[in-house]
Amino acid sequence: MDNTSTAPEGTIDRLARMNLVGWFFRKGYPQGAFWATMICVVSVTNDVLMRFLGERLHVTEIIFFRFLFSMVTVVPLMLSHGLSAFKTSRPMMHVGRAILGVGGIGACCYAVNVMPLNVNTSIMFSQPLFFLPLAVLLLKERVDAPRWVATLVGFVGLMIILQPGENTFRWITMVPVAAALQFALLDIMAKKMVATESTYNMLFYFAFGTTVGAFVPALFFWQTPTMEELGLLILLGIGANLIQVCLIRAFTATDASALMPFRYVEFIFTTLVGFMIFSEIPTQITLIGVVLIIAGTAFLSYYESKRSVS
Repeated sequence: MDNTSTAPEGTIDRLARMNLVGWFFRKGYPQGAFWATMICVVSVTNDVLMRFLGERLHVTEIIFFRFLFSMVTVVPLMLSHGLSAFKTSRPMMHVGRAILGVGGIGACCYAVNVMPLNVNTSIMFSQPLFFLPLAVLLLKERVDAPRWVATLVGFVGLMIILQPGENTFRWITMVPVAAALQFALLDIMAKKMVATESTYNMLFYFAFGTTVGAFVPALFFWQTPTMEELGLLILLGIGANLIQVCLIRAFTATDASALMPFRYVEFIFTTLVGFMIFSEIPTQITLIGVVLIIAGTAFLSYYESKRSVS
């Protein structure tokens, strides 16, 4: 007998919503791809916020407030789970993540204020070049040929965008490269820690450690934020937590190396935002590179989808 035919309409609607919400928290490649894409959306939003804030505030003060409000917004979630939520079995890894976080976010914040958003994002796509070897060496993940091919196709698109053979090299471009390396290491550490540390635990200690690490440098360049700037800084802190949540959910859902090419989606969002807000128009050569980036990501999506049903 079909019991759903006699169930109240409201109950059926609630069950449908529960199933829909539950899909996002299951393990699987589609779920991992969703959370990886959300990382891109929030990251671009944070870049825009840092660009606006950087018009008056110093980089060190921006990153201090970013981390401070990130910590403040996560504390109530920690307390709702009791004092046991603060327990950790990997204190030194939390310290390491905090150090990398201050360096990586600091470099990123500086870069978005001295170069176009799409250029900064393009350079930071060197992250998979660091990440894939690290995933093999440190996580012992097996990175098969299709994943390498998808990532390398995206990298060819990146090289077309940057045109490394031209006489246009600037040392400032090494700033986002340094940020990319530190973010790759952060991702590796997050992947290693999700097995023993809770999401809230990782969020709190990352925010706490980076707040402490950024406080002293911020004092040397202090300017009291206006109310408008304070509001943007709060949003920046919330966004920092959202990135961590999406990152942890993505790595819980599927292999870290399988998700790396999805970082290229960020360039699409960055290009759109850069054009609409800052009138930054990508060149024809940039668009050719983007096509290759999308092709690599689309190929990986198709390949992983076929694997999941086989």
